Amino acid sequence: MSLFGTGLRRICAVVAASTAAEMAKLVRSALKQTSTVELRLDWLSSDAERAQFLRWLGKCLPRNATFLATCRRREGGGKFSGGVDRQLYWLIQAREAGCQWCDLEMETLHKLPGHSIRQYPVPPHIMLSVHDFERTPNLPRSVNPSAHGGVDAVKIAAQARTIQDSVRLLRLARNSKNFVAVPMGEAGLPARILALREGSALAYAPVAAATAAGQVYLDEMQHLYRAHALTRRTQVYGVIGDPVGHSLSPLLHNTGFVARRVDAVYLPFLVRQLGDFLAAVPEFGVRGFSVTLPHKQAILKHLKECEPLAGEIGAVNTVVVRRDGSLYGCNTDYVGVLRALEKKLQIKGSRTLIFGAGGSARAVAFALARTGAVVGICARREKAAKELARSVGGEVVPRRALRSEFFDAILNATPVGMHPHDRISPLLPGELHCRIVMDLIYRPQKTQLLKLAAKKGIAAVSGAEMFLAQGMAQWEIWTEKRAPEAAMRHAVFAALRAEENSRQRR
Repeated sequence: MSLFGTGLRRICAVVAASTAAEMAKLVRSALKQTSTVELRLDWLSSDAERAQFLRWLGKCLPRNATFLATCRRREGGGKFSGGVDRQLYWLIQAREAGCQWCDLEMETLHKLPGHSIRQYPVPPHIMLSVHDFERTPNLPRSVNPSAHGGVDAVKIAAQARTIQDSVRLLRLARNSKNFVAVPMGEAGLPARILALREGSALAYAPVAAATAAGQVYLDEMQHLYRAHALTRRTQVYGVIGDPVGHSLSPLLHNTGFVARRVDAVYLPFLVRQLGDFLAAVPEFGVRGFSVTLPHKQAILKHLKECEPLAGEIGAVNTVVVRRDGSLYGCNTDYVGVLRALEKKLQIKGSRTLIFGAGGSARAVAFALARTGAVVGICARREKAAKELARSVGGEVVPRRALRSEFFDAILNATPVGMHPHDRISPLLPGELHCRIVMDLIYRPQKTQLLKLAAKKGIAAVSGAEMFLAQGMAQWEIWTEKRAPEAAMRHAVFAALRAEENSRQRR
């Protein structure tokens, strides 16, 4: 058993703030969700604030909670500007306040007599931490904490530049006892969530301010990803793309898993090179994944088999990992666009313009053409536009023609206007001559393009409708169960409304 027990105790809330009052507030918030809390004393702005906070902690220390004090010096990647003697002073004070654990970085241990901290009255349980903010270094086969000055646990936090970097760190967690694996950076985020099931003694999650790149907030770690409940039997799914941090797919799919009580988790994988991710599929136990920009077409050459329609489209957004490890691809974007548009438009016989010629545009073009629409393609890449138009029996529409020609519907299939660059529009007001404008982007729900359309009195269709339809189709392919549409829809639209409200307050 882990030094920290099981379940939620192994999710360690990170509390970091500049004032004692804010630290205390965050501690109270953290304890509502987990009983293990790291106190970043180095984040407090002064010794006076540190003293005030520890006095509060000593008076208000709750029972059955585990506190881990950290006062990381700048040399070790923290904010504390004092020397080793002052760092040790505050760790000693943390023990006096009731902290059972302290985190001591390797840089400090090497400056102590005999490379040991046991002669100092710091908290009785000691975690030795090693941080590399540039890369994942060469790692040993296993780690023995007692061989490092008699400490109780060892933590390695390393920047994961690739998914394979994070895999190496998780392998070390599997082979070591009383070890904490912390892959840093966005590429390491899935491994952070899976660390507990791989044997890491803790998984860190900030309550508010992030203290390292790629962190998952406490509420998400516990409720969205359920990191404490994941086991080797848990089926892993995910979305691959670059960028991928904006995706609401984890919310959509994980909501479905919870609602239907499916033992599965859906993770966001930042994938710059497909080979990097595909090599990690067996390591993570991935059973299926969504594919987004820029990999929808490139993934085709890695598939053993492909649904005929997806092969005809030439783009895949859904992959099933079969029991033998081979990949089967299909496309649910096709379903999504039809379900979203047919509520507003009689598609058969309509004249539609698709702006873009990438993977998403191909799915939209085939969907509309097969349903009987006359399809026009307008794209920055003339060669791609011609090829797509030829594939669906459509026409190439030059950009200059948009100022004069009329369409029943115009659909944006480019990423222009996607969060966080949501103040720009792929098309100008003078290029919107149509009855309906649809933006495949769903984040934000009201893109700049849709706002321009609304100002002109043109009906707008959010990409959120397509996103929901294609995502639920994926969920059903993977689970072979009916998707809980009401729960998934509520979760996604609640998140989009919250984002919109947040933007308006700013």
